[in-house]
Amino acid sequence: MIAGRTTVDDALFVETPEGPALRGSRCTDCGAHTFPVQDGCPRCTGSSMVDVTLARTGTLWSWTSQGFTPKVPYTGTAAYEPYAVAYVELPGQLIVETRLVETDPEKLEIGMPMELVLTPFRDDGSGEPVHTFAFVGVSS
Repeated sequence: MIAGRTTVDDALFVETPEGPALRGSRCTDCGAHTFPVQDGCPRCTGSSMVDVTLARTGTLWSWTSQGFTPKVPYTGTAAYEPYAVAYVELPGQLIVETRLVETDPEKLEIGMPMELVLTPFRDDGSGEPVHTFAFVGVSS
């Protein structure tokens, strides 16, 4: 559990004083960051990786709308609602693929500041929400 919430995979997250953050890795040979955590570096093929806490804030790099239910292995709710999917640049680290909380295109702008949040994704067997990560626009 992260922040008292069930998540799709607790290994993706780390608790920080500011709230949940994504858990990634960094190559000590070339400095490349990865998400999720990896044992090897995709840039230099090195194996000297260390766990890092990724930035909780970044900027909207690009986005689109997911207007239809994704194919298996998608495990979201049966009552599907379209959502925005984006790339958010975490400064000095990497660009992460993510859901966005906001889906109104009029409220999304490339370069806008974003912050990581946990958002409901589906319910577990007992009807309790299972959370995933997403980003939400913040005032600069």
